[in-house]
Amino acid sequence: MSLNSAAQSLVSLAEAGHGGGNHESLNPAVTGGSALVILLLLLWITTRFNRDR
Repeated sequence: MSLNSAAQSLVSLAEAGHGGGNHESLNPAVTGGSALVILLLLLWITTRFNRDR
């Protein structure tokens, strides 16, 4: 099986599982914004506990 046919079969499997589109309840702006907030919170926590500077 070539790499191209393997990739195409994975794409067809992924589309068959979810109807071939984005899920209706996932808003990209909310998902990205919440990921940014979580990462900034983790960065702030890390810098608060790193007192060996």
